[in-house]
Amino acid sequence: MEGKNVGAYETLNEVLVNLFRDITDIEQKAIITSEYRELTNNDMHVIEAIGIEEPKNMSTIAKKLSVTVGTLTISMNSLVKKGYVVRRRSEEDRRVVFISLSEKGRNAYFHHKRFHEQMIQGAIDGLTEEELSALVKALTKLNSWFRSFEKDY
Repeated sequence: MEGKNVGAYETLNEVLVNLFRDITDIEQKAIITSEYRELTNNDMHVIEAIGIEEPKNMSTIAKKLSVTVGTLTISMNSLVKKGYVVRRRSEEDRRVVFISLSEKGRNAYFHHKRFHEQMIQGAIDGLTEEELSALVKALTKLNSWFRSFEKDY
């Protein structure tokens, strides 16, 4: 951090470490209500990746989540059993399986979406346009760094 504000570095380090450590716990408490107590945070992220648009195949969902199809299959089996996800074979090619959300799954999707909307609103409340632009730029750079770092490991 040559030439950079050491105090800002230390503050940013503390904020990021705490944020990364706490965000999963906070999200878990906020979205896994009594109605969704049978779901895990991971289940909610799979539901989010399936989405509410057209049905998707397993490899599309796995790629979006950065997991293998094998890993995703374990979660998918559980979500199908719990009634959140529906599997349907393609009429054109019976080997292809399409995944979509059931009504119960769509309700969970919107519940999770509301949490994310509240989280973003909480993050940007009171920011000027300039501050918001700087925040988006900084977080985009941080995300790019993590993505490039991930490829090395």
